[in-house]
Amino acid sequence: MRREQTAAEKRIWSRLRGKRFLGYKFRRQHAIGTYIVDFACLRSRLVIEIDGDSHGEDHAAELDGARTAWLQTQGLRVLRFWNHSVIEDIDSVMESVYYALECDAVPAHAPLPDGEREFQRGVFANKSISA
Repeated sequence: MRREQTAAEKRIWSRLRGKRFLGYKFRRQHAIGTYIVDFACLRSRLVIEIDGDSHGEDHAAELDGARTAWLQTQGLRVLRFWNHSVIEDIDSVMESVYYALECDAVPAHAPLPDGEREFQRGVFANKSISA
């Protein structure tokens, strides 16, 4: 568990903390089994992980895959975002979180493994999701 958050973690936490996001309660640096996840909404069984550059390395990607697979065996859904995605396009990140929470599924436009995203702009424009 880290004491200091990354810039990306601070940015997303400012949107999630204190039930600011649609009234959902999120926990930061929450222990699940032997893992400590970046953010968790226990009510919706959703985990959000923010990955830095080191997660793109083969060994780290392998560990992340095993971690995600284990979390899924526990009935959790896992969303992963690259640091730069959170910093550069927080609205799209929050859109993905919205769909995971409200539609009870990871959307087709969830983050892709290489950090690229596919989604339709404007679909989310009329929804008020931030504080």
